Amino acid sequence: MTTWDWVIVALPLLAVLWIGIRGQRYINGVSDFLAAGRCAGRYVLCVADGSAGMGLISVVAICEMKYASGYGLDFWANFSVLITLFMTLSGFIIYRYRETRVLTMAQFFEVRYSRRFRILAGVLAFVSGLFNYALFPAVGGRFLMYYCRLPETFHLAGMQISMFGLLMALSLGLALTIVLLGGQLTTMVTDCVQGIFGYFIYAAIVGAIFYIFTIDDIRLAVMSRPEGQSFFNPFNIDRQTGFNILFILIGLFSSVYNRTSWLGNQGYLCAASSPHEQKMAAVLGTWRTGFMALMLMVIVMGVYAYMNNPAFAAGRTAVEDELTRRIVFHSESTTMTIRNQMMVPVALRHILPSGLVGLFCALMLFLMISTDTTYLHSWGSILVQDVILPLRNRPIAPHFQLLLLRLAIAGIALFAWCFSYYFGQIDFILMFFAMTGTIFLGGAGSVIIGGLYWKRGTAAGAYAAMIVGAVCGVAGFLVQQTWETRLYPYLSTVYPAQLESFRISLGALGEWMPICNWEVAPEIFRVKFPISGQEIYMLGMLLALSSYVGVSYLTCRKPFNIERMLHRGVYNLEHRTAPDAGPQSHSFRSRARGILLGITPEYSRGDRILAWSVFLWTVWGFGLFLFQLVANVCFGRWSEETWFAWWQYYTLPVTVVYGVITSIWFVIGGTRDLKRLFTALRSLKRDESDNGMVYRKEEASEK
Repeated sequence: MTTWDWVIVALPLLAVLWIGIRGQRYINGVSDFLAAGRCAGRYVLCVADGSAGMGLISVVAICEMKYASGYGLDFWANFSVLITLFMTLSGFIIYRYRETRVLTMAQFFEVRYSRRFRILAGVLAFVSGLFNYALFPAVGGRFLMYYCRLPETFHLAGMQISMFGLLMALSLGLALTIVLLGGQLTTMVTDCVQGIFGYFIYAAIVGAIFYIFTIDDIRLAVMSRPEGQSFFNPFNIDRQTGFNILFILIGLFSSVYNRTSWLGNQGYLCAASSPHEQKMAAVLGTWRTGFMALMLMVIVMGVYAYMNNPAFAAGRTAVEDELTRRIVFHSESTTMTIRNQMMVPVALRHILPSGLVGLFCALMLFLMISTDTTYLHSWGSILVQDVILPLRNRPIAPHFQLLLLRLAIAGIALFAWCFSYYFGQIDFILMFFAMTGTIFLGGAGSVIIGGLYWKRGTAAGAYAAMIVGAVCGVAGFLVQQTWETRLYPYLSTVYPAQLESFRISLGALGEWMPICNWEVAPEIFRVKFPISGQEIYMLGMLLALSSYVGVSYLTCRKPFNIERMLHRGVYNLEHRTAPDAGPQSHSFRSRARGILLGITPEYSRGDRILAWSVFLWTVWGFGLFLFQLVANVCFGRWSEETWFAWWQYYTLPVTVVYGVITSIWFVIGGTRDLKRLFTALRSLKRDESDNGMVYRKEEASEK
């Protein structure tokens, strides 16, 4: 990192911090702190939520996964395209959730089920999210230390200071400053600004990678992968472990079952100016990836070429020597995990020229801060709104509620620093996410979908689902954490034959189920539990769903009044129709558009164009997937060269054009909606009772 690189890093960060401080003036109540006054437009929601969702840890996790598995695996994810299209255009869950006018998911649980269940769900969501988030500072601090080539320790006033601990403290301190100033409002505004900056940086990084590496450099490297582990050919990945077809199938099921269940960005789920704006922000989400997805792809492929093409042998040796010299841990599994995580960042620093090194560092800092602010806000508000205040069960002064929220957020940051500093990670980041997420997500999907769409879902069924899912998550987490140090040594001493039989049986099961590969070598089996976090996650979801349906059928005495909860009909509060929507039609064509595209009388002309664009683009992509599938199944498998040529001559140029158009589009839309947000906040009339609580029994659901 040169002086110029550090200047490039510092200036945008100072600008974002200044914007966050300026946004504080608009905080005038609890609803502003929790949901930005419910004034956000679709573009500011879409850009900010996208920036928060793609944090530094997500970039590291995706690079870690793609470096190991390649992109052939993504082919099979296309089975979810039509399902995702339906959920997006219909507003599945998102629209109904916003109709409830709750400020947190657990407030919805109280309205739908009971106060006690709200507290249970709030505790599980908080614990699950707390441990899930607590790894974020570690990955961020480690990335900065390795990418910027900073020393492990330094001396200050006669004391030896850990650079890793200091970097985590500085990044958490910056995020805390932003979120404590204005909660969801300053979080969302700074996330949106960082997202807009990011569009320009994505394009610069993509251009640099293709300037440094030729297509032939990349081709030579990716074609050298072993049989069964192809980089692009989806029909030649049967020897992949961990990230395999089963991983994709579990993700497909989870995308429906747990849509909006993860509460790390819950402030965005209730910040829109109306349910329709919330829905349209999700529709826009189809287009927002732009250069981001392309940047991640070319980074992985550039680094893979750098580490595997003989032309860059000297660079590969330098990267491997640096990793070997710097990564020294007590646990063999932790050392292997950290080495996998830091491979791409360290190699990328060797690849990029001065200036772009600083630009990429600034981007990663943006992504880290945007995720930190969002998660700190979410888990802090869940602790206060869904655990502490329901236990109190009586009104609270707005200023005291805001103080509690800020103290909770600060406490979470402190815990995250301590956890990250001392925790030894032993699995891939995405697997760790799945494992810790199961504590809440195992049962949350059935509880949310059943609560919004099934009038016979009961509180007893909700309890059963959440408890079963939590037990699966906690048990899986404990087994993975103690496998190398306690479980395996004990089992190998007391039951050696049975343990070896279990390992061999897993491999045989993988041969019987070609969608996965559980064949584990003895040296790997000794340090790592063979059942991944993703697979334990699937088990938790299936058991929780069965529990919810079965117990609800047995305990339902009276159907729940969903219309009242959603403020529909005589309970309608805020549904609006777009100015140019025109009279509602009941023709067959109109009904068909409503079913296929989710078009309602609230849709303006621009909304209908947007819906059609998403529909046609998705159908086109799915049609290409079917063409590739049929061609390979019925007319002979394509060669590795053919799959690479498809990426080179179709995927790459189309993604570049797509990235240019959407980047310009969202920069304009996000900037416009930011101005409208502040205009709306100036004239907003606040209601002090709108604080996320349900105090009177008659306000709760009919049981």
